[in-house]
Amino acid sequence: MDTPTLELFLSFFMTNELLPPIKIAVLIDGGFFIKRFNALYNKDRHISGAQVADIMYAMAHKHVGKRNILYRIFYYDCMPLGKKAHNPISKKAVDFSKTPEYKFRVELMEALKQKRKVALRVGTLKDNGNWEIRPSATQELLKGKKTIAELTEDDVFLSVRQKGVDMKIGVDIASLALKKFVNQIVLFSGDSDFVPAAKLARREGIDFILDPMMANVEPQLFEHIDGLKSVQPFKGMDKRPKKKLTHDSSNN
Repeated sequence: MDTPTLELFLSFFMTNELLPPIKIAVLIDGGFFIKRFNALYNKDRHISGAQVADIMYAMAHKHVGKRNILYRIFYYDCMPLGKKAHNPISKKAVDFSKTPEYKFRVELMEALKQKRKVALRVGTLKDNGNWEIRPSATQELLKGKKTIAELTEDDVFLSVRQKGVDMKIGVDIASLALKKFVNQIVLFSGDSDFVPAAKLARREGIDFILDPMMANVEPQLFEHIDGLKSVQPFKGMDKRPKKKLTHDSSNN
């Protein structure tokens, strides 16, 4: 029989039910979460915004567990672009408020508003009116597989940027840490911009956990977090819900 290692001993100790429950805040970078969720589980966009809200809520609670206490789930995002513009390739008018992405985002945020212990932190979108060529089309242009004249309306997109989201995340991390509201902070993100706030939280004695949703994490980020854990909504990476999810108002 192999001799128990220090890591195994500590793992047993940390899961021992003699440990007191802790208070946990879960912070979710909405733009990052949706991008990773769609890439992993929703490539064909078969899951609606309300269903993703239910799944996100369940994933946050997986980090809390049955014994610990959820302080609050903070969701950071911007309202989707709802303006009208003209596609520079096709010259057609595009009403972004009629797009599937707009419907998905609005449905997601409306569903989250109704859930218990969820707080939305909404930033703004900065639209400079510039259209950009998608990276895949750019590669084809560089390789000579496509010419400028062969670009289609699907090869370009209106460039928009989020404003204020990262700042709101940083302010909330600092506030939670300095006011001792929680013992642990779980952050769904893959952005290194949170590092200064994470360092502050750790100096204040907060256990800081990063959930990168199985994305690669830069090696230097490990020194600024206390743990790395990616929870999954389904048992297998390629599995989907077996039946249609419905909004459960009992969670409110």
